[in-house]
Amino acid sequence: MRTLTPEMLEERVYRYPHLPEDLEAAVLLIDKPQRWTSFDVVHHLRRLLGVRKVGHAGTLDPLATGLLICLIGKATRWMTYFMAQDKLYEGVMRLGEITPSYDAETEVVERRPWAHLTEADLEQARQQFIGTILQQVPAYSAVKVKGKRLHAQVRAGQVAEPPVRQVHIYAFTLLARAGADVTFQVHCSKGTYIRSLVHDFGQALGCGAHLVSLRRLRSGPYRVEEAWPLSAFEAAWRQRSLSV
Repeated sequence: MRTLTPEMLEERVYRYPHLPEDLEAAVLLIDKPQRWTSFDVVHHLRRLLGVRKVGHAGTLDPLATGLLICLIGKATRWMTYFMAQDKLYEGVMRLGEITPSYDAETEVVERRPWAHLTEADLEQARQQFIGTILQQVPAYSAVKVKGKRLHAQVRAGQVAEPPVRQVHIYAFTLLARAGADVTFQVHCSKGTYIRSLVHDFGQALGCGAHLVSLRRLRSGPYRVEEAWPLSAFEAAWRQRSLSV
C-alpha cells in the first residue's frame, strides 16, 4: 500500500450514514454499545462483512460506550497512527466506594465517608492530575505480565504487580456533582486508564472512588457524533446486501 497521506486516509474513513465502498482498506467509526467488549465488535464485523482482517484502534472496557475506530483489511496497517491519537472521555465517578476493578464491574469492597468534601476539596485534588503523571494499570485489565493477562491472573488467585505507565492529562474537568456522583471530562494521551485516574483521584480525596460510567467522545479528529451505532450499521449493511 502507498504511504499514508491525510488525503488518502480521509477517503477511507466511513462515517454515519455512509457505508464502506471498498473493504480492501476501510476505516469505520462505530459507537460501541455497553456490555460489548471491543473484540466483540471486531468479531461481529468480521462475520457481518465477511472479512477476516478487522481490528480496532484502542480498547474500550465492556461498561464503556462511545467511539471505537475499526480498521478493515489493509487499513489495519494504520493501527499505530490511530492508536497514538489523543482521546476525550466523559464519565461519572462515585465517591466513597472502592472496587477491585476501579469500576462497576466488581462489587464494592470498601465504603468511606464523602459528604464532608467541599468543591474546594475536589478542585485541589483535581489539580494534582493535570500534566504528565504516573498511573498503575488496573489489576483487572488485559495487559500482559509475564505472558499472562492481568485479569486472568487475578481471577486465578495469582498475585502480579501491575505495571506503571506515564501518561499525559491535558484537561480534567469536573462538570457536575449530584451527591456522591461526579460527572467529569478528561482529555488525555493514548494509554490512559480512566479507571485508574478515578481511583487515584478518590485516594487523593481520602474517600476513594470508582468509575460508574464512561463514554469516549473523541479520538484525534474523529468524534462519536460521526460514528455508526452498531445495530444501525448492521441493519444498513444487510439491507444493502439484499439489494445488490
